[in-house]
Amino acid sequence: MTQLERRIGVPGAIAIGLGAMIGAGLFFVWAPAAALAGPMLPAAIALAGGIAVLNALSTAQLAMEHPVSGGAYAYGRAEVGERVGFAAGWMFLTGKTASAAAIAVIAGQHLWPEHAQWVAAAAVAALAVLNMLGVRVTAWVSSAIVGVVLVVVLGALVWAAAGGPTAEPDGWLAYAPLSQQHVGTSGDFVFVGGTGGVPAAGPLGWLTATGLLFFAFAGYARMATLGEEVRRPRRTLPIAIIVGLAVVLALYAAAGWATSARLGALLPVSATPLADLVGDPVLHVVVLGAGALACLGSLMGILAGLSRTGLAMARNGDLPGPLGLIADRTRTPVVAEATTALVAIAAALLLPAGSLVAFSSTCVLTYYAIAHLSAVRMRAASRARAGASDAGASGAVRMWLPAWVPWLGMVACLAVVLTLPWLGVLGAVAWLALGLAARALLRRRATR
Repeated sequence: MTQLERRIGVPGAIAIGLGAMIGAGLFFVWAPAAALAGPMLPAAIALAGGIAVLNALSTAQLAMEHPVSGGAYAYGRAEVGERVGFAAGWMFLTGKTASAAAIAVIAGQHLWPEHAQWVAAAAVAALAVLNMLGVRVTAWVSSAIVGVVLVVVLGALVWAAAGGPTAEPDGWLAYAPLSQQHVGTSGDFVFVGGTGGVPAAGPLGWLTATGLLFFAFAGYARMATLGEEVRRPRRTLPIAIIVGLAVVLALYAAAGWATSARLGALLPVSATPLADLVGDPVLHVVVLGAGALACLGSLMGILAGLSRTGLAMARNGDLPGPLGLIADRTRTPVVAEATTALVAIAAALLLPAGSLVAFSSTCVLTYYAIAHLSAVRMRAASRARAGASDAGASGAVRMWLPAWVPWLGMVACLAVVLTLPWLGVLGAVAWLALGLAARALLRRRATR
């Protein structure tokens, strides 16, 4: 079987998107971003949110015209060309697999810091199995997690706004005491918790922080990659993407203010910034638990999106054919899900979370740049059809997105990529070249 089934409505799609966005980024990214941006942190948050809005608008427009699995991989193939589509899919798979590993490790840091990597491996395996049970299970679990996490996070933000005590650097904290966090000077990116270094922020440090913060906003792509399993996708996907992102933008703005204002100079060295807002020992543990739960919800959505992109690429011969296998009973891409989980587990066990976040941001921003390019080309094709015949005019009417949005989004994504650590950027370029070479070899063998 090679076809998925449309089972998700607007609430389920929003829940999956919120579950992907309200995750590790919300509970982790403030510390490394503050170390890089310093007093420019609000500007970095605003820019990351602005880029996320541009990306979401282009994705929503594309999803209306291409309601299939694969996200920008499918859009790039349809609107630009097969190689460009492959580049988008390859970067998404790479970046989001790194993201999944990082999120799992961050969950482990909240649950059992001394064995975070092994907790991460177990979490990836368990959530992959749940995803294999069907997309409805993914939506139900995401809804439950989002509900619990939102209540706890809002409670922590109210505590901070009311002036409640924060965690003290030499106090009672059991899991991630601020006094045990150290900032070194080695490496080329931010690592929190004594596992790496923080570079001098420099004049462009806030732009680098923007790339990190974007990691926290990028979950709305998960809804687009599930396009083949959504009912009435031309209506459902735009609503889910825009509503989900609006909720997250408001939440992240509040979290950015609270962590900056209340933790102050301690923010760059806090491994659990949101939990450190709450100075009561019991409530602090509750927020830590919510952080771990949010990471798991985000991880579940990412694994689901990765498997669907892998499925779409296997169908088109860009990845090995067995990845396109769909289970008859659950209607899920079980082979792609299992393969993604194994790669994420290996990354979680072998690489630190900070470097995974940096590499993920590079790859995912490139993915969205290709999505914007696809939106630009789609508009041009729509105009050409409208000019060719009166019947084509109806296709042009559906282009509700202003022409400048995808252009600005593409430039913004590429500009932020150029400010990220050069080793990560070069690594992403080399990895893309390797993927294109492997694709060419796979195609050559298939034609023999």
